[in-house]
Amino acid sequence: MAEIPFKQPLPIPDEDSSPYWEGCRKSRLMLQRCGTCGTVRFPPQHLCPSCWSENADWVQASGRGEVYTFGVVRRALRPDWRERVPYVVALVCLEEGPKLFTNIVDCRPEEVAIGMPVVVIFDQVSEEIVLPKFRPLT
Repeated sequence: MAEIPFKQPLPIPDEDSSPYWEGCRKSRLMLQRCGTCGTVRFPPQHLCPSCWSENADWVQASGRGEVYTFGVVRRALRPDWRERVPYVVALVCLEEGPKLFTNIVDCRPEEVAIGMPVVVIFDQVSEEIVLPKFRPLT
């Protein structure tokens, strides 16, 4: 059987998330901030989860956070993912408050720990999509 090249499912930007993905293409981690109550939120959405306001703007995040929780994927669920394992999937709590799912890169999975300080890097995975990933803050 022929080997299928690695294909990663990619996000599809929509009206709410387009500024986020545009920021990633420019190596900037952008978050929505409620123009009424000031809540910083992720993922992008039409209404503020705190006050239900539609009033929002976009702010650049510091790009720093810490590992809130994580898991190490050691078994490829598809043959074309075999060369990617092991890899770390983590929930990172940003300095601004929101948490986002991402990958921890540039370190061995055994080095990742809850509370570990991390900083964002940007990985261009297609012509249109750049994914934020995090590496240890040294």
